[in-house]
Amino acid sequence: MAKLNDAEVSEKLKALPGWERHENSIRKLFRFKEFMDGIHFLNRVAEKAEAADHHPDITINYTRITMTCSTHSEGGITDKDFKLAQEIEKQAGKY
Repeated sequence: MAKLNDAEVSEKLKALPGWERHENSIRKLFRFKEFMDGIHFLNRVAEKAEAADHHPDITINYTRITMTCSTHSEGGITDKDFKLAQEIEKQAGKY
């Protein structure tokens, strides 16, 4: 899968509120009321990521979880990252 150029990344980010470009990745901070809400969200994302064989980098800070997507094999951002970000958004919508 080909790496997206800057204009393509900027355009695709418009459809993902709260997501931002950070170096060679896209990321978003999710906040939850309770610690376990974040963990349940994380487990749902993990299942979807495993099924897609594309995994985000994840940082957990109590009730805050940051999801970072990048296609390491391509050295940057691809359509796979945006598909995963859309799936992460679907899972977040359940909380």
